[in-house]
Amino acid sequence: MRLEYRLLDELNGYPVLYFYDNIEEEEIALRFACDYFIKDNMTFEKTSNSVEPEGYVIYVQKKEESSCSDDNNNFTVDAGIWVELREYRQGISDYPLVHTFKFTSYLTALLHLQSDFLYFMGREWQKTSAEIDEDRRVYVIYAQPTS
Repeated sequence: MRLEYRLLDELNGYPVLYFYDNIEEEEIALRFACDYFIKDNMTFEKTSNSVEPEGYVIYVQKKEESSCSDDNNNFTVDAGIWVELREYRQGISDYPLVHTFKFTSYLTALLHLQSDFLYFMGREWQKTSAEIDEDRRVYVIYAQPTS
């Protein structure tokens, strides 16, 4: 399988920003579930996903907004699938870390990323967005407590 991240720029032929050959379909599905993509200290917002003859494409546009702080977390690629739950607060750029989940199953991680609501420690959280932060090798769910 091939996955490409392309810039949403029709005038320039949707240039390829990043590509991944031999990527598993399960990881592509996780990436399709994300609203944002962080790579090389740049934040991109997903505009759409596409299944094309050559493979899979995620179209993005560059965002000026910065991502969450790294909290000194550096996860290793082979250590599982890491998903952070962060509290979304409007008007700030450093979102507090609530919890870090480690999954061994792509499907379990995908279900968390696609959920509109997540229950953790007796509290209901409503998802506002999800991202993949390649710089830190972690997926992030941004959510607000409902009560």
